[in-house]
Amino acid sequence: MSIEDALKIAEEKGFDLVQVSSQSSPPVCRIMDYDKYRYEQIRQKKEARKKQKTVELKEIKFKPNIEENDYQVKLRHVKEFLADGNKVKITLMFRGREMSHKEIGRRILERLTGDVSGQGDIDQPISSLGKRIMVMVLSPAKANTGKKQ
Repeated sequence: MSIEDALKIAEEKGFDLVQVSSQSSPPVCRIMDYDKYRYEQIRQKKEARKKQKTVELKEIKFKPNIEENDYQVKLRHVKEFLADGNKVKITLMFRGREMSHKEIGRRILERLTGDVSGQGDIDQPISSLGKRIMVMVLSPAKANTGKKQ
């Protein structure tokens, strides 16, 4: 159809003639209400932004000589963060003579990994940052990514 005929039909119906694809030969055009189309596109983008969830990185610090009750409290916090869909960075800090016993810190981090195995996956394995810090990052398990009710 010629451009003049298409413009005439669009004007009669009260719509706009919109070029869909300029690459093809001849160019593809469409008769539509362009303002309504733009409004729908903006609404869809807003809805997509509302449904998008930002993942936060929470941090919990441990020390190698942690007592059992303190460990349980911090473990509970880690589980809550994972249940909320956040990533958790576990930092284990050594001071003084504790630096010569890295295996104690590694044991604590491995125990923590075992305790949250159903709710979290290891995102970044245990690694050392210098002499004084060991770090591990846990992410929520794939089946548990929704918020808790």
